[in-house]
Amino acid sequence: MKNTLILLIFVTNFFVTAQNNTTYWQQHVDYKMNVDMDVNKYQYKGTQKLEYTNNSPDELKQVFYHLYFNAFQPNSEMDARLQTVADPDGRMVINIGTSENPKYESRIAKLQVNEIGYLNVLSLKQNGEDVNFKAEGTVLEVTLNNPIKSGETVTFYMNFEGQVPVHIRRAGRNSEDGVALSMAQWYPKMAEYDFEGWHAHPYIAREFHGAWGNFDVTLHIDKNYTVGGTGYLQNPQEIGHGYEDKNQKLKVKKGDKLSWHFIAPKVIDFTWAADPNYTHDLVKMENGIELHFLYKNDKKYVKAWKKVQPYTEKAMNFYNENIGQYPWKQYSVIQGGDGGMEYAMCTLIAGGETFNSIAGTIFHELAHTWFQHILATNESKHSWMDEGFTSYISSLASDTILRDLNGEPSERSYRGYFYAVNNGIEEPLTTHADRFNTNTAFGIGSYTKGSMFLTQLNYIIGEDNVKETIKKYFNDFKFKHPTPNDIKRTAEKVSGIQLDWYLNEWIETTHTIDYAIVKVENKEITLARVGQMPMPIDVRVTYIDGTKEDFNIPLRMMRGNKPTDATILKDWTWAHPTYTFSTKNDIKSVEIDVSLLMADVNRENNKFENE
Repeated sequence: MKNTLILLIFVTNFFVTAQNNTTYWQQHVDYKMNVDMDVNKYQYKGTQKLEYTNNSPDELKQVFYHLYFNAFQPNSEMDARLQTVADPDGRMVINIGTSENPKYESRIAKLQVNEIGYLNVLSLKQNGEDVNFKAEGTVLEVTLNNPIKSGETVTFYMNFEGQVPVHIRRAGRNSEDGVALSMAQWYPKMAEYDFEGWHAHPYIAREFHGAWGNFDVTLHIDKNYTVGGTGYLQNPQEIGHGYEDKNQKLKVKKGDKLSWHFIAPKVIDFTWAADPNYTHDLVKMENGIELHFLYKNDKKYVKAWKKVQPYTEKAMNFYNENIGQYPWKQYSVIQGGDGGMEYAMCTLIAGGETFNSIAGTIFHELAHTWFQHILATNESKHSWMDEGFTSYISSLASDTILRDLNGEPSERSYRGYFYAVNNGIEEPLTTHADRFNTNTAFGIGSYTKGSMFLTQLNYIIGEDNVKETIKKYFNDFKFKHPTPNDIKRTAEKVSGIQLDWYLNEWIETTHTIDYAIVKVENKEITLARVGQMPMPIDVRVTYIDGTKEDFNIPLRMMRGNKPTDATILKDWTWAHPTYTFSTKNDIKSVEIDVSLLMADVNRENNKFENE
């Protein structure tokens, strides 16, 4: 009996350990921050109470914080990258050469002491005891006195100070549009720790990763400044500025500053912008969500920023219907930053002198909410899953709402991918976002090739299956930081088709697709796989009598075929370079992939015409 009991305990412990090694977990953060802003010096001081819950099976002996504003200093890693990359971001450099022979100079390198950004941690305690910490560029390394045990919650208390840099990228002061404060990446942010370990990457160029949690933020700022951003304002009657209930009396306290108190539940970041000359418009959707629009009170912006508001509501409804429900009660579209950048419950958008200059950008940045702030992949490692999927769905939304098209996937964005292939600059999408050789390769890979992952999936498993895949992916992995395998497995479960080959070839290699018609003789057609990447093949045959017949040739590795009205032929193996099939009538012409959704790099060999 004793031996049996020992064996039972061993087996039970082994099972629990195995379960712990495979069970999903994520860390949790709760921030409470109190920040005082000096709008004249562009400096601020703050306190941060962070309750950190270690849901991992590991004991943590260190933690790391991001200090993003430290990137905007001469000789930072961001500055160094600008001076070494062949095609630096034009917003961040000055061309001191000519258009024919450009010579770029980093704007960061020229910043003076009162223009740089900085984020300094003045003190840090863990559960009331001082801990040792060291700032290394944009990362704070913290050595803990007492390790954080698995399942334990600890409290960090911090005093910090910051200076808002001259606006160069995403965040900063006095943007090109004249917005005073674009406050993104402005506070010490705990780095993400997950099943892969710490993600304490330096801020060099790309975007962000973080743990979900609740934010309680109070901003003390000049009373003339209107603030917009993440979260729900808790004291609107003490603030006004367009947030108040018009049917109730304002209770604004006397003094030079107002205290804006925001609560933001279950978000991965907190962003705000402020300006003394903002117009604040509010649109309340039928489902109760409030859309806030904050933009400069300048006649050159008013028309476009007013016109875009109902279209933003239409886009929100499109994404709710085609991805899943937006989980928060408000979303703010704010003039600030540069170009467009997505944040929790808000986006910063530059410009707006014309409707067309901001509508598409707003559609894109709004779509990021679903892929980057609800699903929240690790964008440093898998930028294609955020930028690409966002580009895919926002293109469908733009086609449907802005262009009155049918909202079907389009091949028009393939041009960038073909450019990268033809010029030999393509890199695998497994490349870390900061470490692409060129910005061009990053942009084309993450946005275009990432979008094409879904567009081509329509070709492989069928459009209805892709629509269902997106909804199931969102529903199954919202608030879970999905990985590439998760979207692949979702598509497999929906379609019944195996897709490991597709994820590998399209994302992990730079293999290209090239299929050719090599011989048409009598009623027999021979095709060849010229490129390295295999695909299922759609073929349209036009007969001498003018009738047409579509054929579908599944790839054997798929172990199935998409729903189709085409004649389904025997599958084609990857190892066999050619494939021959026969038709029932005499042939006039043959064409591979009339949908143009397959990214065939040489379409000249895709058609045959019987003369």
